[in-house]
Formats: sequence, C-alpha cells, structure tokens
Amino acid sequence: MVYPKKMVPGILLLITAFALTSLFAANPEITTEKELEGKRVAFLITEGFHDAETMFPLGFLQNAGANITVIGIEPGTYTAYNSDVTAVVERSVNDVTPAEFDALVIPGGRSPANLREHPAVVDFVREFIQTNKPVASICHGPQVVIATGIVQGRTLTAVGGIQNEITEAGAVYVDKEVMIDGNLITSRTPPDIPAFSMAIKELMRN
Repeated sequence: MVYPKKMVPGILLLITAFALTSLFAANPEITTEKELEGKRVAFLITEGFHDAETMFPLGFLQNAGANITVIGIEPGTYTAYNSDVTAVVERSVNDVTPAEFDALVIPGGRSPANLREHPAVVDFVREFIQTNKPVASICHGPQVVIATGIVQGRTLTAVGGIQNEITEAGAVYVDKEVMIDGNLITSRTPPDIPAFSMAIKELMRN
C-alpha cells in the first residue's frame, strides 16, 4: 500500500499524538496481536478528511495485521481540514469492488459531505452495506452511509450536528461512543476513536 504521509507542525503533532495515546492507554483492552492478518480494509476519504479519525484507526488496524487501501473519488494526495496531515488515495471507487475488502471505514471531517455528492461513491457504499461486511463511520462519516438510502430502521450515532440528517433518513439516532447495528459501526467524535477502532476489529474477527 501507499502509506499516508504526515506533514504536521511539530506542536500540533505532539498534542494530537499525546491526546490519542492517552485515550488508548486508558483502554488497555484495545492492545492487539496480529488478529486481522490477511484481512483487507478500505478507508474512504477525499479532501478535508479528519486527521485523527483517519490516521489512528488506520494505524490500529494495520498494527492488528490488516492490509489497508485508501480509496476515494480519484487517486491523489489529499489534505486534512484540521491540520497539514496528508493522505494518499491509492485507488478510485470506480476501480474497486466490495468483494476486494473485508471492511470499509469512513472517517469524518469535511470529506463525507463531498463524498456523498458522487453517485459512484454512494453506489459503492450501498453495495458494501448489502454484503453484510463491516461498514464503520465516525463523526460526519455517517453522512455517506445515510446517502445510500438504505438505513431506514437502523440505529446510528454520529456527531450531534447531523442528528437531524440521520432521523430524516429514517434511522434512529443514539448518543453513545460507539453503536453497532448489524454490520454498521458508528461513533461520534475523536474521543470515541479507541472504542470505534476496537469495535471494527471485533466485528471483523467474528
């Protein structure tokens, strides 16, 4: 894979790393061996992704043995909205199928609002949900999930700012750090990243 590149001002990198390291340290159960060896995970992003919601679950799953592919609208280098972190999108959704992956992760930030405007992206996510393989989204990530039009009756969480979008799509909104409804995993904000990452790993193991 092409690894995401980090170009973060030193102080921001230190603050972000310290905050997330503290979160994972407070949840020692998320330390892992290579339990996902051979599993394939797609991360779906574009310009304006959230740095921590992308990089930390990606690193956690990679550390667990998963093979990561970053996919998006078009291949290229994209920048987070909240820092100078960049990530390389390796493949377009037009050139991949859900059959190639065991799980899909959709980080938040401003990226999801862009992704959901592209029919090929929405079709890919819809097909992925229909395979019953894990589809995990955090913060604004569920915007892409609800754009598929097949979440009626499902229970989701997300950043509070899109609660109305979720209920208008026919889903039930709950305010909790991680919600697992069948193959859908959702979380709210960066403090939920440890629980979010662990939920992805556990659902992939089962």
